[in-house]
Amino acid sequence: MRAISTLLVNFSPFVSTKRISRKPIYFSIRNIIMSESNQYDSCFDRPRLVIKKVLAKPQREGNGAVVKRSIGRHDLTNLDPFLLLDEFTVSAPAGFPDHPHRGFETVTYMLEGAFTHQDFAGHKGTISTGDVQWMTAGRGIIHSEMPEGEGSQKGLQLWINLSSEDKMIEPRYQELLDDDIPRAENDGVKVKIIAGEAMGVQSPVYTRTPTMYLDFTLQPTTYYHQAIPESWNAFVYIVEGEGVFGIPNSGPVSAHHCLVLGPGDGLSVWNNSSKPLRFVLIGGQPLNEPVVQHGPFVMNSQDEIDQTFEDYQYCKNGFENARYWRSGH
Repeated sequence: MRAISTLLVNFSPFVSTKRISRKPIYFSIRNIIMSESNQYDSCFDRPRLVIKKVLAKPQREGNGAVVKRSIGRHDLTNLDPFLLLDEFTVSAPAGFPDHPHRGFETVTYMLEGAFTHQDFAGHKGTISTGDVQWMTAGRGIIHSEMPEGEGSQKGLQLWINLSSEDKMIEPRYQELLDDDIPRAENDGVKVKIIAGEAMGVQSPVYTRTPTMYLDFTLQPTTYYHQAIPESWNAFVYIVEGEGVFGIPNSGPVSAHHCLVLGPGDGLSVWNNSSKPLRFVLIGGQPLNEPVVQHGPFVMNSQDEIDQTFEDYQYCKNGFENARYWRSGH
């Protein structure tokens, strides 16, 4: 979404959900039996703890738009393979007019309202509440993202880095309507599986950089345990409510915080409040490659960034359509 001027996984997670203070339930996975006495146990040999907490702060982007940014600012410049996370709230005529990308993917998840997207390859579409657009910018795209309809349009946008071998691939899209995104539910815990797997349900989304993206809602007095591949980096972003993450004696954390998780094999979450807790759990396999970023261009070296600016300026090497294209906004 940033204008140039401002410059699936295949694993079987051990998952458990349970309402606090109910009769014991039994899990066949790993032959673990949970009882009332250990309802606050993490269930993991190496539970992931919160090692950094960042409150998303508002800033202006695009044309009159305001975003709350957590990843992608000085407090948390990136979390390999993730480059940026914005929670946006935009009302027309503000928005994100024509701007370029190269070298990474954008994942736009609408929480409320709708956004219309256009690009210089002729693709156009509108995503509404609950819908997802997973765009691989690859070697180059110029597009616009503008609010559709009256009132505030809200959502999350995540930037995921591409490996050096994938940075110059052809652009592509995966768009999922809300009704087509798989869901699972167990005893007061609901999850939308945008990417990855939870509660034995797997998303059909292909993630070129292996990624999980799970949207959870925990009703009051419930808790949840989700496995995460040990080699992956992971974080939580709280959308609504407050929860306890990692270990039961840590303090509750409220909405609009990004929680970076330390190493381990899974995350435990408790909702001890009187209101629902909604958060996204996002994890990905680190690329362990150099990151050189200049606004909407992300490559592996300064020479590649310089080449990208030349390509963009002279409309070549992926930006050919930029010479004559303008969106309708």
